[in-house]
Amino acid sequence: MPVSQELLEILACPKCKGALRLTDGKDGLICDACRLVYPIREDIPIMLIDEAQPLK
Repeated sequence: MPVSQELLEILACPKCKGALRLTDGKDGLICDACRLVYPIREDIPIMLIDEAQPLK
């Protein structure tokens, strides 16, 4: 089950508190302000700054 739109609307980047959007593959959440991608594993967003990858 992918991340619901309702959940996406309340989630915020843990680093800057900015808005997030889904990656094209729906396997991560992108913060455009920080240029980070937070992974989604087993339908659970991993909202840890240490787990985020730089946006390519």
